[in-house]
Amino acid sequence: MEANIALVQAMTVLSVGIIFGMGALGTAIGFGLLGGRFLEGAARQPELTPQLQVKMFIVAGLLDAVAMIGIGFALFFTFANPFLGALTASAN
Repeated sequence: MEANIALVQAMTVLSVGIIFGMGALGTAIGFGLLGGRFLEGAARQPELTPQLQVKMFIVAGLLDAVAMIGIGFALFFTFANPFLGALTASAN
């Protein structure tokens, strides 16, 4: 029983690390593409820069929100692990 609990905790830690890493990687790639496209658009039509900048910040906020949702799931699995709860409930 103790080995099963340790295995679930170990797999949870690995999963949380993967969630954090993929969230950071996706956000970094998204911000790189977003910034590059913004600079391309501003260089082509400088008169539209303020409008493009507003839209860029809206998309940047949405991009950050996706990463924050991933962090929320990872923290949920860290502190309120449903898999560990199911394992201890079946032992009783």
